Amino acid sequence: MRSRNVWQALTRPGFLLSSWPWRSAAYLLSSAPVGAAALVTMVVLAVVGGVLAVVLVGLPLLAALVLAGIPLAAVERRRLRLIDGGPAPDPHRRPDGRGVRAWAATRLREQATWRELAYALVFSVLLWPLELLAASLALGVPLGMLLSPLLLATVGHGSEYHVLKVWSVTSYPQAAAFSLAGLAAAVVCGYGLGVLAGARGALTRLLLASGEAELGAEIVELTRSRVRLVDAFEAERRRIERDLHDGAQQRLVALSMTLGLARLDVPPGPGADLVAKAQAEANEVLAELRELIHGIHPQVLVNYGLEAAVSDAADRSAVPVDVTVELPERPSETIEATAYFVVREALANVAKHSGATRAQVFGRHRDDQLVVEIHDDGRGGARADAGTGLLGLADRVAVLDGRLALSSPPGGPTLLRVEIPWARAEPA
Repeated sequence: MRSRNVWQALTRPGFLLSSWPWRSAAYLLSSAPVGAAALVTMVVLAVVGGVLAVVLVGLPLLAALVLAGIPLAAVERRRLRLIDGGPAPDPHRRPDGRGVRAWAATRLREQATWRELAYALVFSVLLWPLELLAASLALGVPLGMLLSPLLLATVGHGSEYHVLKVWSVTSYPQAAAFSLAGLAAAVVCGYGLGVLAGARGALTRLLLASGEAELGAEIVELTRSRVRLVDAFEAERRRIERDLHDGAQQRLVALSMTLGLARLDVPPGPGADLVAKAQAEANEVLAELRELIHGIHPQVLVNYGLEAAVSDAADRSAVPVDVTVELPERPSETIEATAYFVVREALANVAKHSGATRAQVFGRHRDDQLVVEIHDDGRGGARADAGTGLLGLADRVAVLDGRLALSSPPGGPTLLRVEIPWARAEPA
């Protein structure tokens, strides 16, 4: 299995023969141009901005200095891919408005901006010179020792050569010994590069791609997946309803008609009684199937919208229900279906548990939300955790960024209120 980061690669055999030592070296060496550019930019902004601050012209430059860590952090998160294949999400949120001013105001209020500024200062002043030095030594020392025989023959003219400007080599056996020692040094330095790059990457991830950002990204993806599941569930529900309506129901209608025609041709007697009984059974099954189809996804909801579907559910209720639904237009199919099934479940609970003599359903569009309220004059005392299905409805409403509230004091009355954003959008 391929390792996703340098830490995992370090624990596996064959690390030195893989690309990870070279990727570690590239990560450490590439700090130099990035860090040098950041240092020059920050010094220029600080000096010029400080000089011109007396005439207010330098204030935007000083503000840019504060925000200088943001582009550097973006580069560092991309550079992190050299040694870490895991995601490094951007911790910044969307600006509160449009334009540079709104963007800057949002960034200045975020903790991530100040963490990135601190990182930029430490990185540009301290980290990249140390990384350049460490990577240069880790690559140069083994290479200089390994090439001792060749350098003795060329640079030293076969008489004397100073390995790494430290050790004097005057013969080829000595040079060969240094070359063998270079192999051992290459092993040590290869692992050292991996450890140093891994530690350096961990620091970058801690400051610039914090666990909070990763958790936020996971929450967003989880919310998106829940929304997609709800949409897929509604599509599957409509498909099943359509298949039953166009398939099994039509065949049962044909069967009932065939049995009715058979009754006309069968003389009175036991045979006619059996045909009549079979037709009655077929009609009962057809009625049950129609109720099942209506419960899966009522056609009236698809054809005529929420107001007609709620009125139809009220007509089917055992408790008299007054319906007032006034909407400027139809919401999305998912929102419409969710609101309908909340109403249907609530009316079923009213009929089964409340002892109410009357109920009311109100639906309206207010503050860019679909608001649905179900009232009843029953005994009250309803609870969401009492097995009435309200917890499942609350979860379903929550997927659409909506809210479900229940007020049911002992003695009544009971109010169930649902608020769903009218224009549901995918989470950012």
